[in-house]
Amino acid sequence: MTDPFFQPPSGTDLPRYAGVPSFMRLPYLTPDDPRRAEVDIGFFGMPWDGATSNRPGARHGPRALRDASTMIREMNRHTGQEPFKAARVADLGDIAMSPVDQDEALRDAQAFIADVLGQGIRPFMVGGDHLCTLTVLRELRKARGEAFGLVLLDSHTDLYPAYFGGETLTHGNPFRQGIEEGCLDPERVVMIGMRGTSYNNSDFQYGWDKAVRIIPIEECMDRGWPSTMQVAREVVGDGPTYLSFDIDFIDPAFAPGTGTPEVGGPTSFEAIQCVRALRGLDVIGADLVEVSPPFDTGGITAWLGASVMFELLCAMQA
Repeated sequence: MTDPFFQPPSGTDLPRYAGVPSFMRLPYLTPDDPRRAEVDIGFFGMPWDGATSNRPGARHGPRALRDASTMIREMNRHTGQEPFKAARVADLGDIAMSPVDQDEALRDAQAFIADVLGQGIRPFMVGGDHLCTLTVLRELRKARGEAFGLVLLDSHTDLYPAYFGGETLTHGNPFRQGIEEGCLDPERVVMIGMRGTSYNNSDFQYGWDKAVRIIPIEECMDRGWPSTMQVAREVVGDGPTYLSFDIDFIDPAFAPGTGTPEVGGPTSFEAIQCVRALRGLDVIGADLVEVSPPFDTGGITAWLGASVMFELLCAMQA
């Protein structure tokens, strides 16, 4: 029986512009709320962009996405899914992360995520810049005791080494670090949509050396999106898989509000089709990152991001 506590209010009962915004109007549960133990999938925000290499602003992403997501309704008309009835989903709040100390910020994030996983909740992280993903990968690796697969929808591989010859991580290298730390099985990692100019080819070369399947935008367009996503399914197979969606995967004509836009990407509809094609995988967690409201136009990136979040939530359910 569907628990009414975990059902978002309908816009026919409370206007969608009314009330305190939470992700998709779901119940907001603090860390000490006993009902967190009942949650199957938990949204949480990581309002942090301390690893951004150029244009900051993604720290404001979770707040903008919460507000935009109040427009989400209960049913996925295309798939027929009603994700809030199929699973108990809640908003677990934002992680308090230091805006000035990266090490402290990442430690606090990992402690929060460890608690979420300890309660048996599948994580859905909302960023924040893409280094935020590394904290989820690290804690999933600890909890599961083994490496897992990854489907990345992005315009960048994020496989670069640390910048400036040092050791400080950035949003340009969470997946290189995830591979090096044994979080990700590189032979079950697929990266889709890479494009744009580059400093050099070291990120692609690293991926190729590790047997990562990189599908640049030219191959995506030549194959077509259905074929591309079939390759993704074949790479990750039936094993546990994490889904990561960088909003700059989408062409900036549709999603201008991001820190590192790259022209020549998929349309909003094509991006949604890509996510729908992932349904049925063994999804152990997901994220949506790099929405930067200061660069948005009329809130269109936040609304698109919220729509992608809903599709990812549906893809997490068989």
